[in-house]
Amino acid sequence: MSRIGLKPIEIPSGVEVKLNGNTVTVKGPKGELSRELHSEMKIVVEDNVVTVERPSDNKEHRSLHGTTRSLIFNMVEGVSKGYEKQLEIIGVGYRAQKQGNKVVINAGYSHPVEIDPIDGIEIDIPKNTSVIVKGIDKEKVGAIAANIRAIRPPEPYKGKGIRYVDEYVRRKEGKTAK
Repeated sequence: MSRIGLKPIEIPSGVEVKLNGNTVTVKGPKGELSRELHSEMKIVVEDNVVTVERPSDNKEHRSLHGTTRSLIFNMVEGVSKGYEKQLEIIGVGYRAQKQGNKVVINAGYSHPVEIDPIDGIEIDIPKNTSVIVKGIDKEKVGAIAANIRAIRPPEPYKGKGIRYVDEYVRRKEGKTAK
């Protein structure tokens, strides 16, 4: 039994969900998202509630049931509230700055690393040691934030690097002299 797949999705006011075969289009105050889902999953929109039903109990349908519901829920949540990931840059001389539409990060390399935001993603830099990635597509926001973190992942000895704000980096003890 998929516990997630059985939960109905409440559609907030101002959000519109349309079905065209197996393509779901969600339109809201922050924008519009469209996604083609698996053709065997049955999606029903009634009275501001979206439900996902599976045709049988075989393994593939059970696994698709919760995934399909989560994808639709993330689309509804994205166009109504949006998604945001916050990163912090820790280290002497490590900083980020915005140059036009690009973000330039100095993270201890011999060259600055440039990042171009993709469509629908906005990157804010309130301080030169913090980066905020915003957007309506949860998948894209997470991917851009992961790419920024991958520039210089946090290391366990001094804690330097780029990390998520809520991320805990387990510190290790360095070498000891005898």
